[in-house]
Amino acid sequence: MSACAFARPHPQTAGEHRAWTRGGVGVLAAACLAVAVAGGLVTAGPVKSWYPDLPKPGWTPPDWVFGPVWTALYLMMAVAASLVWLARDRDDVCCPLTAFGLQLTANLLWSVLFFGLESPLLGFLDILVMWGLVGLTTVQFWGVSRAAGGLLVPYWLWVTYAAVLNGSILLLTR
Repeated sequence: MSACAFARPHPQTAGEHRAWTRGGVGVLAAACLAVAVAGGLVTAGPVKSWYPDLPKPGWTPPDWVFGPVWTALYLMMAVAASLVWLARDRDDVCCPLTAFGLQLTANLLWSVLFFGLESPLLGFLDILVMWGLVGLTTVQFWGVSRAAGGLLVPYWLWVTYAAVLNGSILLLTR
């Protein structure tokens, strides 16, 4: 028996099953979109006023790279989470989807801490937690759907790069 109410729904009719399926995918897509939009709103001001003056390593990508990369990553996250949701008739998917929610929360928190509070230190501490959560989510998604796990690998690699960049900025500001 699953410990998660979302893992094994018991719709009474085919129509209820389709609605449950579409609703879950919609919630996951909306969550990714909400984090992307909220993070963008928090980041918008400081990325123009504070971030340009921060000392950064020479291998920092140009500012225009971040928007397209994050857009692609959020789309891949939404698809990956949807694949796990659609596999919910398999073994319990509550843990993978809970890990997904936690990493998504840490993702938004990073924007608030690094850009909103203009704190490379707090951002770095958060991104270390986020890196672990993204890794955990990737492994758990892989166990449910290899495609879902594979879709998170570029995200985990980008978070790894972002953590090293954040750490380098932290060291350069000390």
